[in-house]
Amino acid sequence: MISIIIPTLNEAACIATALDALAPFRERGAEIIVVDGGSNDDTAAIARAYGATVILSTRGRAPQQNTGGAAAHGDTLFFLHVDTRLPATAIEDVQRAFSNSTAQWGRFDVTLQPDPAPGPAMLRVIARMMNLRSRLTGIATGDQALFMRKSAFERIGGFPEIALMEDVAISRALKKIAPPICLTSRVETSARRWQVQGVWKTIVLMWALRLAYWCGASPTKLAQWYRNVR
Repeated sequence: MISIIIPTLNEAACIATALDALAPFRERGAEIIVVDGGSNDDTAAIARAYGATVILSTRGRAPQQNTGGAAAHGDTLFFLHVDTRLPATAIEDVQRAFSNSTAQWGRFDVTLQPDPAPGPAMLRVIARMMNLRSRLTGIATGDQALFMRKSAFERIGGFPEIALMEDVAISRALKKIAPPICLTSRVETSARRWQVQGVWKTIVLMWALRLAYWCGASPTKLAQWYRNVR
């Protein structure tokens, strides 16, 4: 059994679309868990109407994902952003990867979907950069739909509950157990961040944040910087 965990906050506009996309997985027995961080819209009600298990949590992507991971019944956990879509073969891809008993975690390649801009050519370049960086560093981002054995999640104590870079931090912890499985099948994620903030501004911002984090900057201060820039 797999459990798909989606952290949400005020996502009433898109949670139905996200859960619609997961209907084929639910029909095959996947557990769908929406962990809401205190939305003041109809996110939780819509999620329940679409058959998801809804859990309320302290706000923050890391604590929300930890709450979902702790409650999950599956032996494989997928952590999925609300604007990311799994490939139709996701379950088979991960089962195949986990047929090797030493494999503990991994991520998918990503492709960016225009929303409607920037142009497709630039989106392809950005996606290739993201996938290559991840392969070279062994670090995955939330946009790439992290998956892991629940035993690995429990062994490392889940996501470090920091204000930003929780995906980088858990990747570093998981790398101590096993190298990541870098699947070539692709998740689709929205390009809205690049659309709203601009391509080059977003690229520079994300690299600057990662560099500062690797140099020891406080995730709390980085989160404040990120909010101010946005």
